[in-house]
Amino acid sequence: MSETKWNLYTSSPEIWEAMLRACREAKETIDLEQFIFTADEIGSRFIEVCTEKAKEGVKVRFLWDAAGSFTFFGSSIAEDLRKKGVTLVFFKTLFPNLFSMHNYRSWYFRNHRRTLIVDNKIGFTGSICISKRMENWRETHVEVHGAVVKDMQEAFERMWTRAHEKKVSKKIAKKRDHEFEYITNSPIPRQKALYNKVVEAIRNSRKYIYITTPYFVPTPRLARVLRLAAHRGVDVQIILPERSDYPIVDLGARTFWNSMLRSGVRIFLYKKGIIHSKTIVIDGDWSSVGTLNFDNISLLYNFESNLVTTNSKFAEELASHFVHDLKECQEITHENWKKRFFVEKIATFFVKIFRSFL
Repeated sequence: MSETKWNLYTSSPEIWEAMLRACREAKETIDLEQFIFTADEIGSRFIEVCTEKAKEGVKVRFLWDAAGSFTFFGSSIAEDLRKKGVTLVFFKTLFPNLFSMHNYRSWYFRNHRRTLIVDNKIGFTGSICISKRMENWRETHVEVHGAVVKDMQEAFERMWTRAHEKKVSKKIAKKRDHEFEYITNSPIPRQKALYNKVVEAIRNSRKYIYITTPYFVPTPRLARVLRLAAHRGVDVQIILPERSDYPIVDLGARTFWNSMLRSGVRIFLYKKGIIHSKTIVIDGDWSSVGTLNFDNISLLYNFESNLVTTNSKFAEELASHFVHDLKECQEITHENWKKRFFVEKIATFFVKIFRSFL
């Protein structure tokens, strides 16, 4: 078995360039799965490269979420792509059906994954989207070469089948790599493998847990295992953006701060713009990077995927990114949090009531 190799990227421009380079060098296939794909300067570059490769005979498939990439859904650009040889499929319609009208949570069943697979040999996944407005966000994306790419390809095929509203096999291929796994999560019952894996890793933690997430509205189960880890002496540190792109979610996160801080969990606010990374490092021998956020919609209702590994060098590299990001953060202590403005206390009180309906 060949050794798995990787490159970690932390800024949108360098990630986009690496992905575009891989697409330009494609010989057989390009499979691009995206939550947000925007028809701007960045999106146009991907379209230009991929349509050129399609003319050369490369099989190009785009799988985009209809809500995340709503500017394309039903547009002439989508039809033009198809005419140029690119197979484009949108996951789930933008318009609610009879079922979703009776079950509002089904609207959250979005494809939040971001995967690029080239020639079944090179895989990319992480937090990046194809949108210029996110150009200056702090991201984490990984390029990987090795047996785990085949697992990524199979996961893409399953999502491709699901997007065509066909029955998806429940059979999952055996792990090909003893250190690296590509684990998915879905709103379908008994298919939350990634969520369960994260909870298990937190429960087994002994020294430290480093989490970076743009949104922090955890499920009761996840909140509990984090508090218990801190109670037993594990150094639990969480980096959040000072302000994300969803102010209501920021307020939702603050409804958890009191219980987290009282348990010994340390919370840091990133002040150098929006941090959009979704990473976890535990004890230096378990780590993960991908699309999963620490919020209940992502954990319970979205289709997600992460690269999970027990490779200590990978964990060490991710941990070094976390430590570096701490330099741009302000820690929120329990004493400071208790002294927050009365208006903020009222706002978080009402958001806490609202979140119970999600």
